[in-house]
Amino acid sequence: MRIEKGKEKQMQDTVVFKKNPDMVSRAIEDETVLMPIYKTSDEMNCIYTLNDVGARVWELIDGKRSLAGIKKSLLKEFDATEKELNKELDKFFRELGEIKALKN
Repeated sequence: MRIEKGKEKQMQDTVVFKKNPDMVSRAIEDETVLMPIYKTSDEMNCIYTLNDVGARVWELIDGKRSLAGIKKSLLKEFDATEKELNKELDKFFRELGEIKALKN
C-alpha cells in the first residue's frame, strides 16, 4: 500500500481502498461511527467516531475510486492544501489499517 520515497513513506495515488465487510458504519445524529463485527466478543473492543472529513473519506471508499480520486473530491469540498491533505490522509488510512477497517 506504500512506496518508499526518500526517507518518507507515501501512499500511491493509484491505490484503491476497500472497506472490510466486518466493519459497519452508522450515522447517529451528527456523528459517524465505525464498529467492528466479529465472531467472538473478545475480538470486539471498540467503537470509532469519525469527524466530518473522516466520515466523508469513509463514504468515498468504494472499492473503485483511487486515492487520487478521493483527494480530488476532498480538495473541492474542504479548505485544505494538497500537502495538508496528503499528511492527514496518510495518517487516517494508517489508522484505518490498524483497526482493520480496510480490506486488501
